[in-house]
Amino acid sequence: MKQVRIKDIAQKAGVSIGTVDRVLHNRGEVAADTRERVLTIAREMHYQPNIVAQALTTKKQYHLAALLPRGGNENVFWMAHPQGIEKAVKDLRPFYVDVRFFFFELHNEADFLAKTKEILEYNPEGVIFAPILKKESIQFCSELDNRNTPYIFIDTYIENANCISFIGEDAYQGGRVAASLIDYGLEPSKDILIVNIAKDLENTQHLNRRNQGFMSYFLDTGRNLGMKITVEIPSSDKETVKSRMDYILKSNPNIGAILVSSAKTHVIARYLEDQKLNNLILVGYELTRKNIDYLKRGLIRFLIGQKPTEQTEKAVKRMFEYLTTNQTVGKREFQPVEIVNVENVDLFQ
Repeated sequence: MKQVRIKDIAQKAGVSIGTVDRVLHNRGEVAADTRERVLTIAREMHYQPNIVAQALTTKKQYHLAALLPRGGNENVFWMAHPQGIEKAVKDLRPFYVDVRFFFFELHNEADFLAKTKEILEYNPEGVIFAPILKKESIQFCSELDNRNTPYIFIDTYIENANCISFIGEDAYQGGRVAASLIDYGLEPSKDILIVNIAKDLENTQHLNRRNQGFMSYFLDTGRNLGMKITVEIPSSDKETVKSRMDYILKSNPNIGAILVSSAKTHVIARYLEDQKLNNLILVGYELTRKNIDYLKRGLIRFLIGQKPTEQTEKAVKRMFEYLTTNQTVGKREFQPVEIVNVENVDLFQ
């Protein structure tokens, strides 16, 4: 396909090349109707700016900030995200892009706020972050908006925010996928337990959306008629998990399946293995090393993955495109989820 040039758009719109250049690069005064006509024609002609040429010409340096939960032994999922950022920076090496990491303790509001303060002091050209803590993230978004600093969400989406883009799983649909997997393998009369391993579920946006999607499936499609029981466990500490799970399973002996709404599915798999409970269907999220280990051993039936490395790699490149062209591909870029069981897990490693 022939590359569409600014000259081609100008000719079709009946305006000068300079006018098209001002519209596409958002500089200078252009009448509103002319601006709209040029943008419409550019979209119709599938115009793609030559980002490479622009960036190499300007030689501008782009300093970005990435705000992510700190990965660790009990939080393995977030260890993958920096790898995607590092890959993107390597790919963009000729274009003077660097990313400074700011890590916060998952579900620690004070630490999250402290790191946002450090980012504001750093004053980057753009920010990529996971708005897991809803209230604190909204506050941070407001501060970035006041500075006209663009930001991209990964993993979690917050409605009515001014992010230039979101890259991640559709958490609501992810919940429905989990529900369908359980529904196909469970007797309709059995109860289902939803386990949320989080300190403050109400303030944890993506887990709430997954749970909402999960419940919606049974309201309009599912064949399961059993109770849907929810339990919140504030930490993955072994004794805390055992105490809560012992109580809930003893109180509800009809439970036949368990959904873990986060990447800490391995925590519940460990409990089931210790208690020798091999007859429960366990479904969870993310292809972490620990989760995969329990999947192969038969403790986890299905895992739903959302490609965390690709999320952050795309986010850096989308931010670069925005800073060099002032354009974005789309407000939301949903990652397709992967459904993994013991039969196909080796294909994802």
